[in-house]
Amino acid sequence: MTAAGATFADGTKGAEAILLTVFLRHDQSNNLDAVQSKLKEAQWWTRFPPEGVDIVSWHVAMGFGQIVILRVPPARLAAVNVELERSAWGVFRTECFASYDFLPVRAAITGRVAQGGQ
Repeated sequence: MTAAGATFADGTKGAEAILLTVFLRHDQSNNLDAVQSKLKEAQWWTRFPPEGVDIVSWHVAMGFGQIVILRVPPARLAAVNVELERSAWGVFRTECFASYDFLPVRAAITGRVAQGGQ
């Protein structure tokens, strides 16, 4: 996550938001044209993520699908869930996991280990 003082799209501070990793697994029974048609019909590109939720990263993993990391104020978590149910189902199989940025933790651990600690 970014510094605790950072302000996100909905006005929350860094400490007031969680990271949510969303796996959008491809339904390989549909080709790309069918997927795009379904997403357009569901207004996916304008409705996801819902207002007040920031995209941290969005990657395509060939043969798997898409991996999206969102910065979500806890009060908006239900809106993310509803939007996935409304517009992603039937195109993707979804999985969601709360996550956090481990890089600062790793830096602290490697610093301690370099000084002889654990």
